Amino acid sequence: MFTLAEVASLNDIQPTYRILKPWWDVFMDYLAVVMLMVAIFAGTMQLTKDQVVCLPVLQSTINSKAQPSTSGKADFTTVETTTGQGEEASMRTVSFGSAPTVTPDVPLSRATSPQYQPTESSQELKKEQKDSSGRKTNLDFQQYVFINQMCYHLALPWYSKYFPYLVLIHTIILIVSSNFWFKYPKTCSKIEHFVSILGKCFESPWTTKALSETACEDSEENKQRLTGAQSLPKYVSTSSDEGSPSASTPMITKSGFKFSADKPMIEVPSVTILDKKDGEQAKALFEKVRKFRAHVEDSDLIYKLYVGQTIIKTFKFIFILCYTANFVNTISFEHICNPKVEHLIGYTQFECTHNMAYMLKKLLISYISLICVYGFICLYTLFWLFRIPLKEYSFEKVREESSFSDIPDVKNDFAFLLHMVDQYDQLYSKRFGVFLSEVSENKLREISLNHEWTFEKLRQHVSRNAQDKQELHLFMLSGVPDAVFDLTDLDVLKLELIPEAKIPAKISQMTNLQELHLCHCPAKVEQTAFSFLRDHLRCLYVKFTDVAEIPAWVYLLKNLRELYLIGNLNSENNKMIGLESLRELRHLKILHVKSNLTKIPPNITDVAPHLTKLVIHNDGTKLVVLNSLKKMMNVAELELQNCELERIPHAIFSLSNLQELDLKSNSIRTIEEIISFQHLKRLTCLKLWHNKIVNIPSSITHVKNLESLYLSNNKLESLPAAVFSLQKLRCLDVSYNSIAVIPVEISLLQNLQHFHITGNKVDVLPKQLFKCVKLRTLSLGQNCITSIPDKVGQLLQLTHLELKGNCIDRLPATLGQCQLLRKSGLVVEDHLFDTLPLEVKEVLNQDTSIPFANGI
Repeated sequence: MFTLAEVASLNDIQPTYRILKPWWDVFMDYLAVVMLMVAIFAGTMQLTKDQVVCLPVLQSTINSKAQPSTSGKADFTTVETTTGQGEEASMRTVSFGSAPTVTPDVPLSRATSPQYQPTESSQELKKEQKDSSGRKTNLDFQQYVFINQMCYHLALPWYSKYFPYLVLIHTIILIVSSNFWFKYPKTCSKIEHFVSILGKCFESPWTTKALSETACEDSEENKQRLTGAQSLPKYVSTSSDEGSPSASTPMITKSGFKFSADKPMIEVPSVTILDKKDGEQAKALFEKVRKFRAHVEDSDLIYKLYVGQTIIKTFKFIFILCYTANFVNTISFEHICNPKVEHLIGYTQFECTHNMAYMLKKLLISYISLICVYGFICLYTLFWLFRIPLKEYSFEKVREESSFSDIPDVKNDFAFLLHMVDQYDQLYSKRFGVFLSEVSENKLREISLNHEWTFEKLRQHVSRNAQDKQELHLFMLSGVPDAVFDLTDLDVLKLELIPEAKIPAKISQMTNLQELHLCHCPAKVEQTAFSFLRDHLRCLYVKFTDVAEIPAWVYLLKNLRELYLIGNLNSENNKMIGLESLRELRHLKILHVKSNLTKIPPNITDVAPHLTKLVIHNDGTKLVVLNSLKKMMNVAELELQNCELERIPHAIFSLSNLQELDLKSNSIRTIEEIISFQHLKRLTCLKLWHNKIVNIPSSITHVKNLESLYLSNNKLESLPAAVFSLQKLRCLDVSYNSIAVIPVEISLLQNLQHFHITGNKVDVLPKQLFKCVKLRTLSLGQNCITSIPDKVGQLLQLTHLELKGNCIDRLPATLGQCQLLRKSGLVVEDHLFDTLPLEVKEVLNQDTSIPFANGI
């Protein structure tokens, strides 16, 4: 027989699952345990003490009841035989009608002897009945055992014999039905995951932190109304000023659950700064809750399974009650047994007693009572399941009691699990709601961020950029640390990939801040902070993927000087950019747009009166509509790069104030329109590099004011003499073409300071080149030059000379006459430098503090 512990193991569930067992499930579990005890107790009693005791019903008794008096003609005969002196009869023969039955122990001759007289036998029987205390049946022990076993199976009702086993089976079915949703593979994994997350959320220090902050808020608000000092519980602490936003920062909301304090405390320790490990665990919990919600809210399998098992238990209760109630009256102490074993025993009827009858009847009544209670609880469970929509769960009460107004309502299995938890303890779901709130998550990120990025750590990340300005670059953080705004001497602040960036009022302390970079960072700005940026910010970089990432306040910075927009802005989305708001940028001087425009937005003319520089960098998209350029009358610098232009746009010729034009990385093949530049009297710099220009028209001579001409990375094969008629030319770059000869007319460029002809096919350097005595930079690398004339020493202002990649055998000693040339500015192979005389090398190796410029 199995033990109670072995059967009770079917009802075992993980202790953590208890939070999903409401009171009725717990009560039914206890009822099931009691029913198990009833079954096992009844089974034990049946196996050890259950028995039936039977006695034969004597025929004389039956006949005496049927015939009170007998005549001489009666067929009833009682025969008593003796063996030896004083020996009693060993057996009786009882017969009915004409078919007598003779005991096997009495010989036939003596039984039928004429000396045997019925009258004498009757007298002896009466004498015996007077002398003995009971009737003798003349059955031996084995016959009694046999008839007891026969009558146990024939006379007892089947329910009396199988009652313990039926109770055990029914109870096991009820136990399995109650806990099947914990064992079913498709639900147990979700339940296990939910219970695990719920327990961690309940015990998380961040939950206590969130609750404590709201409690602190309530304590301050009710301080004047309440009598007596009220404070937080011991595990609750107030926030320090460093970890929580000030009252002047409306965008940073305070979050937490509100509850009243029980005991006053004079001082509460602060837990504003969480332990780093606790902060990371809380962050992981937010992510787990988010993924679990997305996974569980898609189905209602857990709800359906729980409803199904409850219905099964209800039907089981009705079934058990219906058939069990009929057997209460069948259990009795006395039973009449009529086994068909007369040829073995000699009797046809027995009267039996069942010693366990009264116990079984009481146990059965007890079992029926337990089943009734169990059934009523099942009916109540069904009423609860269908009384309210359990597939919807609202945190409305939590939202009202706390500052977490963004806690969303949940549905399906997620909602049902929370309803079940509420039956255990509503505090679980309230604490769980902390991890459903984005406000709470943002607050956690803020506290963890401020704990990690202290003022000292931020100071170590401050560097100086090329413009010798103090710069701080923050990359892929959860927010902007508060300590950033304590760096009052910062000039440039770069925020990259910070999706929840908030700029508080503390930024007004950064009086030196003039440049701000927002790279994929849709920052939110408080009103006070916006007022400061509007008045002080001079340069703003906004890099984005979608137009919606551009903060609306960008177009309201009235003192902004430079605006850089880098992102996807095709012509269909121009209206979404909000360029109409550019009219508020009254002091904007530089507008840089790096995108995929097919036309220049017409609304850009809003800033035309004061815009001096316009830069459009496309990603290879062809810019076809340029009519808006005609209205940019004050633009001095214009860059149209990588716009797939095939000719110089005619709209450019209307820009009378244009000083610099850059058409880099287009598909321009001819520049015949260059003659129209003669009307642009202020044009001094023309950049046509990285195109497909084959020749330079002679009409370039009409652009007399050109000082810089960039024609590198084209397909030029020669330099026309017209180029050398530009007397004001100071920089000429024709690198990476196919030019083979430097014309002697180059000597006409007396103002030439920078000449680049790297990556061509030049093999001879004309002596006239060295008459350009103002040359500072001379790039002759990657050509076919075999020698350098000694006249190079005439270039007294030369600071940079590139000769690497040629066929030169030696360097002229006259390089020592170039007073400003140093080894750092001489780009040659090492073995060529070694060919110089020692005194020349010493001169070139000297340090100099004389500054020089490589550009204009």
